[in-house]
Amino acid sequence: MKIDDLHKLFLSCNGVCTDTRTLTNNQLFFALKGGNFNGNAYAKQAIEKGASYAIIDEAEYEVKDRTILVDNVLACLQELAKFHRLYLKTPIIAVTGSNGKTTTKELLHRVLLSKYNCYATKGNLNNHIGVPLSLLDLTEEHEMAVIEMGANHQGEIASYCTYALPDYGLITNVGKAHLEGFGGIEGVIKGKTELYRFLAEKDGLVFYNADDEVLTEKSKVLDKRFGYGQSANASFNYQVKEAGEFVTIQIEDVWVQSQLIGSYNAVNLASAAAIGQYFDVPIASIKYALENYQSTNNRSQLVTYGKNQVILDAYNANPTSMRAALDDFFKHPAKKKGVFLGDMYEVGSSSDEEHQLLVEDLSKADLDFYVLVGDQFNKQKNGQGLFFRTTDQARQWFQLRHFEEYLILVKGSRAMHMEDILKPL
Repeated sequence: MKIDDLHKLFLSCNGVCTDTRTLTNNQLFFALKGGNFNGNAYAKQAIEKGASYAIIDEAEYEVKDRTILVDNVLACLQELAKFHRLYLKTPIIAVTGSNGKTTTKELLHRVLLSKYNCYATKGNLNNHIGVPLSLLDLTEEHEMAVIEMGANHQGEIASYCTYALPDYGLITNVGKAHLEGFGGIEGVIKGKTELYRFLAEKDGLVFYNADDEVLTEKSKVLDKRFGYGQSANASFNYQVKEAGEFVTIQIEDVWVQSQLIGSYNAVNLASAAAIGQYFDVPIASIKYALENYQSTNNRSQLVTYGKNQVILDAYNANPTSMRAALDDFFKHPAKKKGVFLGDMYEVGSSSDEEHQLLVEDLSKADLDFYVLVGDQFNKQKNGQGLFFRTTDQARQWFQLRHFEEYLILVKGSRAMHMEDILKPL
């Protein structure tokens, strides 16, 4: 079957699905493979549950008149996504970066929604499967789309661009994330700026942080760019109000008080506001959208548990985001403060050094307690902090103590499930 014929079939169906557990009637089932599963084996089950057709790449799983055999199911999914993207011609803004890309994507989506029918990547569907699935979610009604792109090695962003074909791009920042896969910070910079190089070839436009020397320099490869920042050379200027529990920025003569904590979120708010202004969203609409956004899913959330307040930032962690979170936390005026940190994953050969630096900083900080969890932190034991191998052990320690009127920071890599520590509260 040719890709244009498959696309016609796709348009007659109720979307696509890659998991029989979430499949709905009249969907196309793509039988993807993983390290521990073979989607081909579920083709018959998908059809029995209501799938119109199953796309497979192993002939032994064919079901007469109901399966479509291709060379590679994943490649077919991506090719179909590209065809659909070209078919609709929806303007696409690609968002990537080491930290803050999901928060920025959500903020930007809300800003653009105030004027346009704008689609945005759902959740964190930002990988080689999630990006094509997001593209296939687009309809003729969408006037714009914000597509998030995550990556943990070089070449990944470039590959997404071959089928997402973005018109605009934003790199939130480049930091010490996925160092193992990228091969160090220079590899991170090279990998993330693949987006810039694609847009330069396509004559696209990039939105860049004019206060970031690396991104400012790397974005010069483009003829079209729009800078935001606090420096005078930015096309869009903003200022930050230093005091206050929640991050507040000033745009022109308008103050925007968000519901986000952490000073590092100021630039995320500013980028969404800058892009909104570029696309002629009224300043009042930008203010309303940013002020009414509430973070979810363990990302920079300020949560009240009994008589305690918890900064729950346990969705993920890397050396750059850990440092930013701790710097903010150390400055907070709360009288009683405690920290729970979990291991950072994918840090590569610098893992011992990065974990040790955090332990040293914590030992010097004015804290009532700090608890470090995981094998990496346990290599760096000192006499001041509390060290546990597992999150469950830390939870049990926490459960035996009575905390009141504390400010507590909880952060770690996703695999650590640091939010589980809070179950006693």
